[in-house]
Order: sequence, then structure tokens, then C-alpha cells
Amino acid sequence: MIRTDRLTKKFRKVPALAELTLEVPDGAIYALLGPNGAGKTTLLKTLLNIWQPDSGRASLLGVDSRRIGPAELQQVGYVSENQDLPDWMRVDDYLAYCRYFYPQWSDEAEASLVRLLRLPLDRPLNELSRGVRLKAALVSALAYRPKVLLLDEPFSGLDVLVRDEISETILAEAQGVTILLASHDLADLESFASHVGYLHEGRMLFSEEMPALTERYRGVEVTLEGTEFQVPGDWPAHWLNPEHAQRVVRFTDSRFDADRVRRYFPGARDIRSEPLSLRKIFVELTRSQREERHDLAHS
Repeated sequence: MIRTDRLTKKFRKVPALAELTLEVPDGAIYALLGPNGAGKTTLLKTLLNIWQPDSGRASLLGVDSRRIGPAELQQVGYVSENQDLPDWMRVDDYLAYCRYFYPQWSDEAEASLVRLLRLPLDRPLNELSRGVRLKAALVSALAYRPKVLLLDEPFSGLDVLVRDEISETILAEAQGVTILLASHDLADLESFASHVGYLHEGRMLFSEEMPALTERYRGVEVTLEGTEFQVPGDWPAHWLNPEHAQRVVRFTDSRFDADRVRRYFPGARDIRSEPLSLRKIFVELTRSQREERHDLAHS
């Protein structure tokens, strides 16, 4: 459903996407993570043929993104945090307006979504909170039962209750839909995403199934015997963000191997490890990238 091959997009010679290769399995709920400015929105807009790539290839529904047209867009739902809505319309008028663009629109699905999200049909869009406006956009994107759903920062700035309502609705009403969800807000993703990728400065640092990711990342704490520890020159690159205080060493192992840790610290008094949440993994990756940029700038 969604695929890119060495996709590159530049703005004024600055790469927003740099030879990005990605494949989202059919039926997956794929969380595309990354800090603001990582290229997530650029990827979604390139897939939708809003922007055209400078090189490489993107495809949606098996169609080259440069050829995406009305027939394909009738099978794609899109919701963005900055989505423009006709503010002068009431919610029911807005949904009636959208209905004419999608022959496969389901009145039954619309009614179910309105009920689940408790959407006030008789209110003008410009009188609604940001969260309720997002609910209206979600109804308009799901009522025609799309094959692909693209979500751009759908949870940004929403309170916990609204996030829960939206994520539960996606799970209930989008069965079998391939979902690509771009976000830097991790509050809900860990509970329902099946796959995860991390985008940094337009490059994909990793892309894998969620269980595999959480299995390989561990927080490690080593208590040493003897003298105070100093980070040596042969410190493994996949051991991120080392910290040490006298005889205690802490770091994040992005390819956890207990035997490797024991071999590196022979004679350690104690070695402990713990799995990391998706939020913690994201924080450690972002911190590692910032420190790497800082070291390059001062080298």
C-alpha cells in the first residue's frame, strides 16, 4: 500500500527527505516518529502528490505518487493537525458536502463514527474546540472506508480524554486499513502501533515491528569494582548516552546483548538491564543525535 525507494525531496537545496526507503506492510498501523522538522509531513504530502519528489520513487496503493489522482484519493483518508475546514459550515453540512466526493461513502459508518466520537452535528465548525474539529475531520476521512489512512500529528496538543477517544475510534473503525501515523507525541502509540520507524533529518534510522524494537533497546546499569570509570575510546557506537558517577556506569544499549555487556565489563560487581518504553527510546535517540551534532560542530 505504501512504499518509497531512495525518495529525495529538497527545498532550496536543503534535503527534507534524503534517499528514504520505506515499506509499510498491508494492514499495519505504522508509527512514523521523529522530531519536528524530521521530514514526516513532507513524506505524507509527497505520497499524496501534493509535492513531487526530486529523485527516487514513492507509491501509494501501488501507484506512483506522481500519478495519484481522484480514483486513488477516493481510497485514501488524510487527517492533519493543521487541516483546513470550512469554518462557516455546521458539522452535518460539512459531512453532507464530503459525501458527494466519495461514491463508497457509508451512511452507516458515518452514523457510527458520529456516535462514537459524540460529534455535535448542529454546531458550526468555527465554534468547536481543536479536538472536536479533529474528530469531524476523522469522521470525514473514515466514513467512506478508505484502504489507506494517513495521519499527520493527530494527537498534537490534545488532552488525554480526546486522544483516547480518537485512538479507540481508529482501532474500532479502521480494521484492515493500512495506517501511516506521523507523530512526535508518543502518549498513545505504544499501545496500538504494530510497526515503528524513526526519521531524523530526512533519513530513516530504523524501521521494524514494535516488539522487535522494544526487545532490543535496554537501559543498562553497571556497578564496577575498583577505580572510577572513564569512557574508553573503543566504546561501542550502539551504546548510547553513557553516564558515569564514580563506579556506576549507565547507558542505553540499542542492540542489547547481555553476554557482550559482561565481556566488556569483566569483574563487574553488578549488571542490571531493563526494557525501555517507546517514549524513553525516542528520548534517548533524540538526545544521542543532538550530542552527535554537538560533537561534529566542535570537532
